[in-house]
Amino acid sequence: MSDERHTFVFADLAGFTALTEAHGDERAADIALEFCRELNRLLPEDAEDVKMLGDACLLRVGDAGEAVGLGLRLTGDLSRRHGFPDVRVGMHTGTAARRGADWFGSTINIAARVAALAGPCEVLLTAATRDAAGMPDGVVFEGCGAHELRHVAAPVHLFRARSVDEDARDGRWVIDPVCRMRLDVDQAATSIEHDGTERYFCSALCAGKFARSPDRYLRDAAHVPL
Repeated sequence: MSDERHTFVFADLAGFTALTEAHGDERAADIALEFCRELNRLLPEDAEDVKMLGDACLLRVGDAGEAVGLGLRLTGDLSRRHGFPDVRVGMHTGTAARRGADWFGSTINIAARVAALAGPCEVLLTAATRDAAGMPDGVVFEGCGAHELRHVAAPVHLFRARSVDEDARDGRWVIDPVCRMRLDVDQAATSIEHDGTERYFCSALCAGKFARSPDRYLRDAAHVPL
C-alpha cells in the first residue's frame, strides 16, 4: 500500500428507489447514466471516475480541497436541476491500494459509510478530509459530531461542507413527493392541493399515484433541504 493520500468520494442519487418505482427501470437507468456523464464533465484534472455502482459513482481525487469543491458542484449545479434527483456526497481522505483500475482499503470503506449518512444536496466529509482540504475559498465547514460507523472501530468526526452563497439560491424549488425528483415550480407538470399545501409533480403519472394514496407518500418522504 502506498503512503500517498487520496480523497475518495461517493456520490449517488437520493431517492433513486422511489424514482425507479414511479418511472420504471428504463427511465431510472437513463437518469443514472446521465448523472455519470455529467459528473465526469465536472471532474478536476487530478481525478478519476473509479467505477459506477448502480446510481452511485466512486471517485478518486488527488487534492482534498478540489474534492470538496467537486462535491459542492455535484450537490449544487448538477443536483439543483428541474426533473433531476438530488445528489448526496460523502468523502474520506487516506491511503489505499490500487489493483488494476480499482482501489481497495479502509479509506474507501469509510467514504462509503459517510456517503450513506448524507442527506439530499449534502456534502459530508471526515475530519481527515477537512484537515487535508485546508480553507477552500467560498466554503464553510460545519461540525456534525462523532458518529459510529459500521465495522469502524473508533467514532469518526464528520463535517458538512457548505458554499457561502448557498442561501442566495433561487428558492422556487420543490420535490415531487412520489418520484423524489427536484422541480422548478414554474415547470412542474401539474399540482394538487392537499391539506392546505400545494404539491407539485413532474407528470400526471406521479400526480395520479399521489391522489390515490397521499398519506403513503407524505409518510415516506424524508425532509429535503431546498
